[in-house]
Amino acid sequence: MTDDDFQRTDDGFRNLSAVSCSPTSDPAPPVGVASDFATPFDRTATGSSKWARAAAPGVIPMGLADMDLPGPPAIAEALERRARHRAYGYTVCDPVGRTLVADWYRARHGVEVDPDWVLLLPCGPRTTLRLLLETVRTEAAHPHAPVLFPTPEWGGFAQLCHAAGLPYRELPLRLGPNGYRSPSGPFPRPAAAVLLSNPHNPSGTVWPTGYLRGLAGWAAEAGALLVSDEVHGDLTHPGAIHPVAVTTVEPALRRHVVTLNSVGKTFNCSGVPSSFALVPDPGLRARLTDTMAGYGLWEGGLLEQTVQRAALSEGGPWLDALLAHLAAARARLTDRLGPAVRSAPRASYLLWLDAAALGLPPADARAALLQRCGLEASDGAEFGPGGAGSLRLNYALPGPVLDTVLEWLDRL
Repeated sequence: MTDDDFQRTDDGFRNLSAVSCSPTSDPAPPVGVASDFATPFDRTATGSSKWARAAAPGVIPMGLADMDLPGPPAIAEALERRARHRAYGYTVCDPVGRTLVADWYRARHGVEVDPDWVLLLPCGPRTTLRLLLETVRTEAAHPHAPVLFPTPEWGGFAQLCHAAGLPYRELPLRLGPNGYRSPSGPFPRPAAAVLLSNPHNPSGTVWPTGYLRGLAGWAAEAGALLVSDEVHGDLTHPGAIHPVAVTTVEPALRRHVVTLNSVGKTFNCSGVPSSFALVPDPGLRARLTDTMAGYGLWEGGLLEQTVQRAALSEGGPWLDALLAHLAAARARLTDRLGPAVRSAPRASYLLWLDAAALGLPPADARAALLQRCGLEASDGAEFGPGGAGSLRLNYALPGPVLDTVLEWLDRL
């Protein structure tokens, strides 16, 4: 089951209050938003897709990339204010939203994004990527040129290529003592597009700037579009720097690059689908807008813009507290699991594990972890050929629940 194969009717939702948690050993958090992460978060009756994956009462689901932490108060307050005004009709796109995105990148990443590059989309990054692939498919100089992406990699890339009728080829990443490195060349030509999760999903690797620049140069020479899916980029841990693709590559190559992002992963609000695309090429922006219109989609959106504005203008302090919490959780889990961690994460809340090093059967590791420890994970096979024998765990959990996870891991 991939992250997006979860929309089904299921009344058997579990919630964190059903899990027996040991008292947290963490020191008391400072007064303020950080205290929200020190208490189990009850998701009862919220239709949580993540908790629908729990196989039985008492199981802790750690597979879906969705945080079991309360979102920013600013988003809740903005939605409440907007809901009180009973005008729920069609909306236009607020151009101030483009400036908010540019301001966000300047403040959080220290890079300059031209507001004209920004498309504010009323759909999630997955849908936006599908629209980009549709645009690539209809314009391809070589109709049978494949889309390229590394393996292991988020399984949605393969699904979307198949749905768009585009052939694809997965290029194995090299795994060394310091984590994943770029595939060894040369890359096949011609190519329609190169897709990359940046930071890497599933391992949380932060790709170096040289890798992105090399990919952009190669894509330009091959007539391909480099699409950098950066939905985990704002979740780069303290001490690491996230290279934003469209500002990292040489200026002459920017028209061959698109960056995708969303407030959904960053602020734990993916249930209100939205995204934004940074598209420096004005021609590609126009063609992508036309493709969107063909599916009945236009920039803006009532709830989407409400959430985006609140997150980008007021969510910074909440995000700072979250990143400190995630870094501490990462340290506790990596210390406990040691050599089973395939690549030490520097971003997001995902841990990529070697099943055999955990003492689990590689071919059936997900089921074995569930049976032995009561922990549900993502099967590495969902991430392409390079994911065989691996598991992905989500550690965006409240402190007491993480205590329970560490305790249950002793059953291995």
